[in-house]
Amino acid sequence: MIPPLPQLNLQGKVSDEEWQLRLDLAACYRLVAHFGWDDLIYTHLSARLPGTDHYLVNAFGLTFDEVTASNLVKVDLQGTILDDTPFQINPAGFTIHSAIHEVRADAHCVIHLHTPATIAVASLEGGLRPLSQYSMFSLPSLSYHQYEGLAVNAEEKARLQADLGQNNHLLLVNHGGLTVGPTVGDAFMRMYDLQRACEIQVLLQSCGEKTIEVPQAIQDGIYQQAKLVHSGSTGGQKAWPAMLRKAWRLDPGFAR
Repeated sequence: MIPPLPQLNLQGKVSDEEWQLRLDLAACYRLVAHFGWDDLIYTHLSARLPGTDHYLVNAFGLTFDEVTASNLVKVDLQGTILDDTPFQINPAGFTIHSAIHEVRADAHCVIHLHTPATIAVASLEGGLRPLSQYSMFSLPSLSYHQYEGLAVNAEEKARLQADLGQNNHLLLVNHGGLTVGPTVGDAFMRMYDLQRACEIQVLLQSCGEKTIEVPQAIQDGIYQQAKLVHSGSTGGQKAWPAMLRKAWRLDPGFAR
């Protein structure tokens, strides 16, 4: 007999600002599951509570379609749980997130996923190539981090921080993809673009035909064009409200 998940309800027990952040992050978990980017109970999305060094992250052992606003776990940079909650977190999984939150005050949301497409492209010698419009949105702010095994070595954090630098997209070689953003919506849209770019590259390279790369002159200009089209740097400001509506349609249970 499988015991039911504990049902928590933090609505009205936390600030309105924290509750809204919990809603956004829980919705993002559900959207990641909907698009098939999840990995059983592994990988993480984290979000910083404004004005603090406290972060929300998923409870270890839950699938992404079980994440709710109330069962997200509040932790500090050391991964110490600050909530009165029956849930735990994956300390190794939070190593990557804490490393980035330590040094990137602008990275209020960090998304790290193990999708086949991002792992595949991250592990190619040439990495992500300018083969689609989607890749144009990632390449100007993309870096790489070499594989060092499971993220349990605290010494790796400094190398991860240095490799990401001020970029917003990171391909972890043999491992997966990562994006950061000032909001949950921005980080999500950056991951959407990176994932699509990697999917298209894998499809193209599987054809065995010569590929056509976007000329450098167009690469140099398209990132600025995207800012005008999206009224922002990532499209999160425009697309995220629609994605929230989608999450509500898929299953309003995330808002518990």
